[in-house]
Amino acid sequence: MAIILIAEDDADIRDLVVFKLEQSGHTVIPVGDGRSALRMAHEKDPDIVLLDVMMPGMSGIDVCRELRRDARTAELPIILLTARAQESDVENGLTAGADDYIVKPFSPRVLAERVQSVLTRTRA
Repeated sequence: MAIILIAEDDADIRDLVVFKLEQSGHTVIPVGDGRSALRMAHEKDPDIVLLDVMMPGMSGIDVCRELRRDARTAELPIILLTARAQESDVENGLTAGADDYIVKPFSPRVLAERVQSVLTRTRA
């Protein structure tokens, strides 16, 4: 299975995602903000990162761009999680380098399937 870093400032959503992904057999590293996500991405070498777009301080978009700029994390699969579903929001996320974009509210089962799909695609 995979090591998954999840950055989500809403504790309820973060706990739900952690529960579902651990139930699927993954190891999950939960953090509550963008700066912690950047630090953990370098310290823990995750297989994939899930980033909430709207976090205080450093947004998920900002974290995504930073990860893409760094040679050590440039190829790391990234999924953005957000309540913003307009076409321009999705476009901004994908332009920043995200591999996928999941709109809240989401089904935990669908989230787990999308994580697996991105992992399968990027490991091929």
